[in-house]
Amino acid sequence: MKKALVTGSTRGIGRAIALRLAKDGYFVWIHGAGNRTKAQETKLLIEQAGGTAEISMANLCDLEETKALGKKVGDADVLILNASLQYRTPWQEITTEACYEQLNCNFVSSMLLIQAVAEGMKKKQYGRIVTIGSVQEAKPHPDMLVYAASKAAQTNMVQSLSLQLAPFNITVNNVAPGVIDTDRNAEALSDPDYAQKVAASIPLGFYGQPEDCAGIVSLLCSEEGRYITGQNIFVDGGKSVQ
Repeated sequence: MKKALVTGSTRGIGRAIALRLAKDGYFVWIHGAGNRTKAQETKLLIEQAGGTAEISMANLCDLEETKALGKKVGDADVLILNASLQYRTPWQEITTEACYEQLNCNFVSSMLLIQAVAEGMKKKQYGRIVTIGSVQEAKPHPDMLVYAASKAAQTNMVQSLSLQLAPFNITVNNVAPGVIDTDRNAEALSDPDYAQKVAASIPLGFYGQPEDCAGIVSLLCSEEGRYITGQNIFVDGGKSVQ
């Protein structure tokens, strides 16, 4: 049975991906930063559907905790880097602390976890790495400068590593969601005027669901996706090209 780590899989997009990969037959490491109850909910959902999973908690803003997680999952066949931090702040008011927290979680931890699993993947001559980016790589929100920049940096890393790891049959891709109906967006979208404005900015005219992202990740991790690498795939209802 192949093994997959899905970071940030206690809710939203990460949970949907974890459930889909478990359905596809993977053993799944469920990751969260601190809410073990939510992690246990994801584990129960996987087990109720006949899958197998284990919980691994780590604060990805803390580089030592990130390295410890990497050691634990070093034999992973699939690595899904979904966890991220997103602060809404006018750019003039961004503090260095908030900047470093987002960069560590959204970019540096991704690099460290890839470093942790890459050698094992090379030895097996097999691996699937998928980072979860954002439509903000193409359409940055004015109050999320660091978040958007960190996601763009992660995609640049994906493109570089896809070339370096291709000789080992390791694919590396980025999936960039648009507006997805998750608890992260619930507060902002609870304002009817703002919600209408956001929906109007999406060519398809509606928000996506977490499962809309899980399907493409499943493809990229499958044999059917073996010839796809170095790509940035937007799952955004067309928002990135409007």
